[in-house]
Amino acid sequence: MKKYGVNELRQMFLDFMESKGHLVMKSFSLVPQGDKSLLLINAGMAPLKPYFTGAEIPPRTRVTTCQKCIRTGDIENVGKTARHGTFFEMLGNFSFGDYFKTEAIHWSWEFLTEVVGLDADRLYPSVYQDDDEAFDIWNKEVGIPAERIFRFGKEDNFWEHGAGPCGPCSEIYYDRGEKYGCGKPGCTVGCDCDRYMEVWNNVFTQFENDGNGNYTTLKQKNIDTGMGLERLAVIVQDVDSIFDVDTICALRNLVCEISGKEYEKNYQDDVSIRLITDHIRSATFMISDGIMPTNEGRGYVLRRLIRRAARHGRLLGIKGPFLAKLSEEVINGSKAGYPELEEKKEFIFKVLTNEENQFNKTIDQGLRILGDMEEEMKAVGEKTLSGENAFKLYDTYGFPLDLTKEILEEKGYTIDEDGFQKAMEEQRVKARTSREVTNYMGADATVYDEIDVNVTTEFEGYDHLTYDSEITVLTTEKEIVTSLMEGQKGTVFVKGTPFYATMGGQEGDCGVIETANGKFVVEDTIKLRGGKFGHVGYMESGMLSTGETVSLKVNEQARRDTEKNHSATHLLQKALKTVLGSHVEQKGSLVTPDRLRFDFAHFQAMTPDEIAEAEALVNKEIQAALPVETNIMDIEEAKKSGAMALFGEKYDQKVRVVSMGDFSRELCGGTHVKNTSSIMLFKIVSEAGVAAGVRRIEALTGNGVIEYYKKQEAMLHEAAKALKAQPAEVAEKIAHLQADVKALQSENESLKSKLAQGSLGDVMNQIVDVKGVKLLASRVEGIDMNGLRDLGDQLKEKIGEGVVVLAAVNGGKVNLLAMATDAAQKAGAHAGNLIKGVAAIVGGGGGGRPNMAQAGGKNPEKAQEAIDAAAGILEQQIH
Repeated sequence: MKKYGVNELRQMFLDFMESKGHLVMKSFSLVPQGDKSLLLINAGMAPLKPYFTGAEIPPRTRVTTCQKCIRTGDIENVGKTARHGTFFEMLGNFSFGDYFKTEAIHWSWEFLTEVVGLDADRLYPSVYQDDDEAFDIWNKEVGIPAERIFRFGKEDNFWEHGAGPCGPCSEIYYDRGEKYGCGKPGCTVGCDCDRYMEVWNNVFTQFENDGNGNYTTLKQKNIDTGMGLERLAVIVQDVDSIFDVDTICALRNLVCEISGKEYEKNYQDDVSIRLITDHIRSATFMISDGIMPTNEGRGYVLRRLIRRAARHGRLLGIKGPFLAKLSEEVINGSKAGYPELEEKKEFIFKVLTNEENQFNKTIDQGLRILGDMEEEMKAVGEKTLSGENAFKLYDTYGFPLDLTKEILEEKGYTIDEDGFQKAMEEQRVKARTSREVTNYMGADATVYDEIDVNVTTEFEGYDHLTYDSEITVLTTEKEIVTSLMEGQKGTVFVKGTPFYATMGGQEGDCGVIETANGKFVVEDTIKLRGGKFGHVGYMESGMLSTGETVSLKVNEQARRDTEKNHSATHLLQKALKTVLGSHVEQKGSLVTPDRLRFDFAHFQAMTPDEIAEAEALVNKEIQAALPVETNIMDIEEAKKSGAMALFGEKYDQKVRVVSMGDFSRELCGGTHVKNTSSIMLFKIVSEAGVAAGVRRIEALTGNGVIEYYKKQEAMLHEAAKALKAQPAEVAEKIAHLQADVKALQSENESLKSKLAQGSLGDVMNQIVDVKGVKLLASRVEGIDMNGLRDLGDQLKEKIGEGVVVLAAVNGGKVNLLAMATDAAQKAGAHAGNLIKGVAAIVGGGGGGRPNMAQAGGKNPEKAQEAIDAAAGILEQQIH
């Protein structure tokens, strides 16, 4: 058998399935689209759910993919064994109501034995215990003897996920030989050892579970198969584990080279080597899909992976940032199957290095704090770190819980995880939206789910702002109806529309839909599954019914202003790449008639000069009156032409490319001006951070800029009026006022100081001797804490050596101050302890150092009593 590489096996599978009539689709992004039940795509079928349920019509009834997947359920074990990993590729072939068990079983056998060349005698199928149909196909058609087909129960061979489609499965195991076995008598398929490895899983989706264990047969039966690419490579290359297959082994070797360690010499080192090898694969792929490290949701998964890898690098003795170098190896090994890795290379390196540097800054601090916490636990014989402390490490020093846990486990400590979760929950209550309880499809159920899947909408709005079309569906907020009456809220669906639906950051159009008998006001246009555009709004008058031909009219002014803002975001993205560097990537945008918002990846605040430069560059291209052209191209051709694609976006085979002269070229489905000169003007009004490594620019165009300057001018006139000056004199007038205020403040302070000293009378007469230490304790009126400190310094000078205690009554409160000179401290005086005793008398608290302390109290009538008590307290301190 030939030892094919990972990249070869991937291609062989896709080519084989294509020869069986399957459409080869590119891997979907790791970020689930419209599915809130998942943080990350964890199986080949996950992105295809809408096709399985019939909510969307698939591009073909037979589809095949190699899907990148991440599962973190076993993250604790990654590295500790050679079996576990977080990132894997899943080969899959899918049938949506097309072929069923016979073809699926025959093709899996044909691929494994004839294409890959596995020994048929070492392959063992399993079926669900009640699935006689599958048993017969294996036995009678493929020719596998009955004793080599294993029947397993629901636990192993029935796929189900709560309510929804489910069904029996048939798995194929490969006998890797005795050297991988446990050696126990009776070791066979289903044993936990590494000898019999599950290669392929065919799921026959034929039932619907109502959630209460009642099964009905599906009208449309589906096939969903999965085969781990890395697992297949382990078998084909006859190696020990996934860490030994060609591409992953090259990465593992690089970890060894950078760290100067040898694999399989020391268990602890091996744990770190495997963990880094796995985590850097996951992190590289996640960043290539636009995920950024954050403290929430999938961003937190990424942060954990990067930080665990960085820490294990330290355990191996690696100095300085090293993850970008490893990431380059990941990209070289996988770009054949995932060209987006190469396209986003610079950006991936930047994110990794930035996160690594940030973590390196805080890890030493965090480790010191954790060390202190360990000492405290040791002192009281405690073996469990409190949830609050674990959370403090997470919140302040960026230590993910499992990192703290890992460090402590090495020393025999545990963590109060419930307490940590409680603290986490309190912080997250406001922002708990990353995972919600949803239906099987992972989307909130709405009235729109009931609409026939064949209803779609043609968008005519690139060329028309008014258009006549036929109503296909009407809904209220709760149900599908045949007509809408005056005063009712609802949604109108038509065959063709000039209304743009909210997409790609561009806000949906508003306007009206009318006939001679009724008028519907469109407040928003939304895009739904299966290419349907919903016009959401209310009936202003009359009535509309399904089947009627209506006239759709977009609000032209709003659309034109939106287009100016949208075209300006394209110019801005190119300007930012020019000014800040090629790592700048769009992370989101919002384009409305009034303004534009542009989020982009960049790792520090822009300087005023950079903002001015970007703004000037955009305005220069507006003045250059560049023609704006749109072309429909094939996706690969578009990328070759240099068109910028958006992160994590799933594009169709045919895409729209929007070019503005030679300056900007992007893939974009939005609407734009015909010439950049229509934008007129561009003004950045703010630049700020919105998340780790993400900045946000808010800006205006056209009339919005003119309105902005009108407001600025009005504010300037208001200010001038208040200053009784002309606008041109405002700055000068303010400078004069500031100088006056400064002079008056200084005069005020000096008068206060004189008053305070005056109110003390002759200080020297008030000094008392306490066991050989001079004490000046006195009460003054109307001085704030700053004044009190100045006065204390002056009095300390006057008495030379000794202790000063002052109480100032100020608007119903008491401020207290104590100072002790060096000689007084040697004699036992301690200002902090002295002030505690004095403050208690006036119902307050405070403290401080031996030489100076301050406090406050709420009983001014006891101020004199407190001062009188100072001598007694000091006397107890003096040895």
